Amino acid sequence: MKNLRIIFMGTSDFAVATLGTLLMNGFNVTAVVTAPDKPAGRGRKMKISPVKQFAELSSLPVMQPENLKDQIFIDALAAYKPDIFIVVAFRMLPEAVWKMPPMGTINLHASLLPHYRGAAPINWAVINGETMTGVTTFFIDEKIDTGKILLREGIHIFQGENAGDLHDRLMRHGARLVIRTLIALTEDHIEPQPQSAFLKPGEVPKEAPKIFPEHCIINWDQEPVQIHNFIRGLAPYPAARTFLTSENEKLLLKLFESHPENGSHEHKPGKIISDGKTYIKIACRNGWINILSLQAEGRKKLNTPDFLRGFDVSKYWLESI
Repeated sequence: MKNLRIIFMGTSDFAVATLGTLLMNGFNVTAVVTAPDKPAGRGRKMKISPVKQFAELSSLPVMQPENLKDQIFIDALAAYKPDIFIVVAFRMLPEAVWKMPPMGTINLHASLLPHYRGAAPINWAVINGETMTGVTTFFIDEKIDTGKILLREGIHIFQGENAGDLHDRLMRHGARLVIRTLIALTEDHIEPQPQSAFLKPGEVPKEAPKIFPEHCIINWDQEPVQIHNFIRGLAPYPAARTFLTSENEKLLLKLFESHPENGSHEHKPGKIISDGKTYIKIACRNGWINILSLQAEGRKKLNTPDFLRGFDVSKYWLESI
């Protein structure tokens, strides 16, 4: 098992946990494939992926193809004579790549597939108010996140937990699940299952499409728990957003922590209620959202009392989509 020739493919911190766990458990990772370096920030300095940083510290060969279909890249992969590819938080692979290793290409996904296929499974699980999610290993096929399932592990979502907290827990569970999957594969203890086997009759998989800034605007004409889940599902990044509006200006406001409160009132959704010192409450359908931490455009993230020390909210209201 430890002699398997593994090529690891990934980019983000989520992927680093799996790569590190493979190395700590003595697996033979022969090379790493990650995203090309890209200019970022105001200074446009070249930014390298977390996986590349870790791979270089671990003295692993690194490949950074611009085009995954490039024959030079494919030939370079083949030269390692890989037994298996492990993919975590990476791009969609062409057939010539994922079909190459004799044992197949395994992907780790941060949901209980077939639910929450797509780029943002952690965010959407929290936004939708799920109480359970998990991690899944599966064989990659020609479509995105649709291949036969190897192992799944369910994880409870804690009340009030945000997407960032859940990301970190799933990252650790996912790394361990990859190890279990490799062991089971080499010992022939897994029978890959089609994803349809994990759906109830008539059940449709929930999707997790990529989230863009325009999808992060809060609709204040919703129930308190819906808005609260939306805020925590986008925290800490990319963050739920609204617009502080007055007669003279409009400022982007990011919200990071909240508390829902049910109750009847006659205020228009988006109405701000505050004592100017300790609390900010936003009117919504059948209740309120208490804002606990936030960030105004051009300012740093603050808790509500600190925010109110330097900002008079009495002349503003919040726009709803």
